[in-house]
Order: sequence, then structure tokens, then C-alpha cells
Amino acid sequence: MGNILTLYHGTDHILEKPCFGKGKTYNDYGLGFYCTKSLDLAKEWSVDENRDGFVNKYEIDITGLQILNLNKNDYPMLKWLSVLIENRTFDSYTQLRTEAKDYLQKHFSVDYKSYDLIVGYRADDSYFQFAKDFLDGEIPYSTLSKAMMLGRLGNQYVLKSRRAFDLIKFVSAEPVKSAEWFPKKQQREQEARMKYRESKSVRLLDDDIFMLDILRGKLSDDDKKILRQGVFARIPEGTRSDD
Repeated sequence: MGNILTLYHGTDHILEKPCFGKGKTYNDYGLGFYCTKSLDLAKEWSVDENRDGFVNKYEIDITGLQILNLNKNDYPMLKWLSVLIENRTFDSYTQLRTEAKDYLQKHFSVDYKSYDLIVGYRADDSYFQFAKDFLDGEIPYSTLSKAMMLGRLGNQYVLKSRRAFDLIKFVSAEPVKSAEWFPKKQQREQEARMKYRESKSVRLLDDDIFMLDILRGKLSDDDKKILRQGVFARIPEGTRSDD
């Protein structure tokens, strides 16, 4: 009996066989097949305004697969950012953002393309803005870490290799009504933005870590420990959203 993982993919059609080598190259982790373990999230992602969709259910035996979990290695948030910078378009409006992008890709790059499966956060529009705010020095590391939990998006699972594509098996497809699930999608996004605005108004702590601190390398051993521990370093138990 293998290690079977159940995944869902929301889209506008039934997809019985995901095709290796097709898709958008500018998604969070580049070319791949993007899924979630959450049925509800897949339903939200499958619809658009006035357009219904489908949730496709799959199973994959991950025994022996090379899996990169970007939330569990040293410096996970910074490594996640370096991968995001490589694949998504970050216009360099400020010198700090330009230097931050170069620094993160130089010091925290990940050989993610050599893995069969990637696990990591999904950068919806709001979350992409949170990342840009951190690069611009507008928010500290702790606020970025908390912001990634606000919409309860959990992790996305991305098939990268031909081997992974060969192993995934279609189980079923379920129709999803836009009238029911698009408002839920909007509500999740609005709640995340509202909570993020509230978090930006919280008084800064003396030991908050900003992108400029990382660039200058003027970090204490405690600061480095916080960065290595990753996204959950300063988040109270009970507020984490992981699947």
C-alpha cells in the first residue's frame, strides 16, 4: 500500500489527464500542475464571476517522489520569496525592491525545478501585494508571515516532473456553481485584505526585522533564528492555516 495523496484542481472544464509541459510559465512555481488538498478552495478557484466550473479529484502515490516543502526548510519564507521572484513579475519601482530581489535570489535561491512535487503557499493577488510590501520595506518579516495566513489558503501542491504526471490518477469531477462559490471566493479575499490593513496599523516592535536589515546583514543571532524558523516563528498557536 503506497502513500496516497488526494488532491483537487479547480478549473472551467473536466480534466481527466493533466498534460506535462503545458500551462502558464509565470505561475508561482513556474510550469506545473497546481492543486490543493482543500475541496472548498478548489471550488472557489474553479469559478469566476458568472462562470461555473469543475473540481477535478485526483490521487497520487507519492512514495519515492522527491518533494520540496518550502515551509519546512531553513529560511522558508525567504526561499519562497526567491522562487516567487523568479516566476512572477515584480516590477522594480524602487531601488530597495531591485536590491532585495537580487539579494534573495543570490542568497536564498532553491533548485526547485529538480523536484517531482512542490508544496508551498499560493500567492493570490492580495498575497502577491503582501510580498511586494515586504520587499519595499513597508512591512516587517513578522507581518508578512502573519499575512500569509489571513485568507486561510493553506498550501498548494504543484506537480513538476514527468514522473509525477505519470503517477497522478483521475478519480472524479464535480460541477461547481458560480452563484454559490464566487461570493465565497470574494469574501475570503476581502477578509484577507481587511485583516492585512489592520495588521499594518499595529505598533512595530523594537526587534522587528525589515528587508533593509537583511540586506545590510546587521542581524542578531536571535534575528537569524527567527528567519530560519520561518513563517510560524511569531504566529500564536491557533492562528495557523496549514493543510
